Amino acid sequence: MSTFRVITNKNPVHALLYLIVSLIAVAMTFFSLGAPFAGVLEVIAYAGAIMVLFVFVVMMLNLGPESVQQERTWLKPGIWAGPVFLAGMLLFELLYVLFSSDSGAAIGTTTVSPKAVGVSLFGPYLLVVELASMLLLAAAVTAFHLGRTEAKE
Repeated sequence: MSTFRVITNKNPVHALLYLIVSLIAVAMTFFSLGAPFAGVLEVIAYAGAIMVLFVFVVMMLNLGPESVQQERTWLKPGIWAGPVFLAGMLLFELLYVLFSSDSGAAIGTTTVSPKAVGVSLFGPYLLVVELASMLLLAAAVTAFHLGRTEAKE
């Protein structure tokens, strides 16, 4: 549901909140499949990095005082109801999975070690990792060019 709201939401700040909830849901899927390292990487790299990049873009664009007034109207308590509800459902699901059995069998009996992740990323998936790094570099260059003062004039 939150991924659908990311696509259909017209407000970029609200779409970002729903995107973070969606990424946390993917991380919880990794946790439930027995890959806690991948789940932690999902939260740190994607949910954390996307928030930082969004803040940097807002800072580079420097929208001015009219955007402050517009943000005040966006930050009403009713706006947060959707993301808070979905995050609460995810928290309930995580607690249910963690505490439903004594042995933790609902989570999975095998875990993926960081060494196995590294061997996979720099082994058969090396090309995909390099392509993702090029995509991130292109996004950083694009954000820099959008934020230049000469481009605004």
